[in-house]
Order: sequence, then structure tokens, then C-alpha cells
Amino acid sequence: MIKLSHLPLALLMLPLACANKSQVLKEVFAFPKNLSEVSAVEVTGKSDWIWTLQDSGNAAELYALDKKGKILNTLTITNAKNTDWEDLTSDPSGNLYIGDFGNNDNDRKDQAIYKVDTDDLKKTAAAVSKKIDFYFPEQKEFPPKKSQRIFDVESFFYYQNHFYLFTKNRSTKFSGRTALYQVPDQTGNHAAKLIATFDSCDNFNHCAITSAAISPDGKKVVLLSSTYVWIFTGYSGTNFFSGKSEQIDLESFTQKEGICFEGNDKLLITDERKKKTGGYLYTLDLSKLKGKP
Repeated sequence: MIKLSHLPLALLMLPLACANKSQVLKEVFAFPKNLSEVSAVEVTGKSDWIWTLQDSGNAAELYALDKKGKILNTLTITNAKNTDWEDLTSDPSGNLYIGDFGNNDNDRKDQAIYKVDTDDLKKTAAAVSKKIDFYFPEQKEFPPKKSQRIFDVESFFYYQNHFYLFTKNRSTKFSGRTALYQVPDQTGNHAAKLIATFDSCDNFNHCAITSAAISPDGKKVVLLSSTYVWIFTGYSGTNFFSGKSEQIDLESFTQKEGICFEGNDKLLITDERKKKTGGYLYTLDLSKLKGKP
């Protein structure tokens, strides 16, 4: 596979602007019409249901689907508002966590993570059992200047009793930089701990980070954008940017919003429906890629 970093960006953008079909991604199913703004995907270790949600402006609901795209359950969350739900993750016990941290204007002071107990996932209504609040100590203004709007979040995962968040850079001087933060899985209002940063590319539409996941064995971390997946391996501790990184061209340009692992080598990826494009669940088999991570 040709490494994108070896090609001029102008040449990369032209084919992507016209491409809707991908030879890398395999379509699994189209989401039901009432789920046009899917913003996350997650499977737990305790069930084969595929979970998703929709972001701001939609109901405070989680949706469980089977592998043909049929909605098996709609779970209404009774004690949390969907301010801007952006991602889902789960822990080894099968509990789900909702990332209510979308912050397009960088003016929120109420970003939070909600826990939904595994025993409640087959109900039609349930309350979140825990709320984890957090803030970025580096942010001093709400909102900051447009050139400093780097505190939006659409991506996180659970790992060893902590959450790892990846910012979506919305600054006018977009550099592709995403910051990795750590938040403990504890009730309270926590100062997110900055661990490291990573630069994707300087084109916002193609390189802003929209979702993240870690493999069940903890050996791979992936970041998603509308056009690419970045795979991180060989890292030290929880600085997931400290090892090797590989960029995968998904060969399509749609509004991709969700990614998760199903096993250690298979990825599930979602995109939002926009006119005649998107609205699908896809698979990406890392073991079949040339130069397997």
C-alpha cells in the first residue's frame, strides 16, 4: 500500500473528493432511516449486539442492532440529557460509557462521561449509574480565541480503570494535532491529564479525529477521521503515541464518526448519512492489509 505521507496533499484530495466506494472497507449493512446521525459504535465483551447513538439534537437513547442492521433494543436514558453525545466505549465487565463531550464552540464547562450498567442494557429505560465530570486545566477562556479552539472531543476509550480522550482540533490554524488526555473512572470533577500529542495532517475535513478504540489485548490503538485510520502499536505504558504509527487510506470520503474493535484485528466503522452517501456500518480487517500492524 502506498504511504500517504509520501504523496503531495493536493494529489490526495482530488480522488477522495469523488470517491464514495472503498476497496478497503466492506459494507455490512445500512443503518435504519431513523438513525441518520450515528456518531459511535461499540461491541462489549458480554454480548454480540452492536451499540450506537446519535449526537446533539437527538434523543437521549442508545440503540442495539444485530449484524444485519435490525434494531433489537432502544434504551432511553432517563437521567442524562444528550447535550452532545459523541462516542461509546465499554469496560471488561460489559458496562457501556457515553461520552457527552462534544464541544464544537469550545465553550462547554459540563463535559462528562456516563456509565450504563451491563444489567440495564436489555431494558427499554434506565438511569446512568455514574457520572464522571472532567475539565481541561489548559483551557482558560470559554470560548478561547478561534486560533486556540483545541478542546472539542469526539473520541475516547476505556483502559485499565481510566478513560483516554483524544481532542478534535477546531482551531483556525488547524495542524492536525490531537491531544491525548487521561481521566480516571471515578465519580467527581477531574482535571484531565495531558499525556501526549499527535499530528495527523493539516486538512481539517480529512484529518480531524472523530473516534478512537483500543484492541481487547491492549496492543493496538486506532484513531479515525473521515478519510483515514491511524494504527498505533509498540507503545510504552499509556502514551499510545510513543511507538509505531501507520496511516491507512480508507479510499472514501464520508463523515465517519465511529470506530471500535471486534476482536484484536477487526474494526467496525460507521458514517453518518449525508444525501446519497454514508449511513453504513463497515468492517476493516487489519490482518488482511499489506504491512500488517
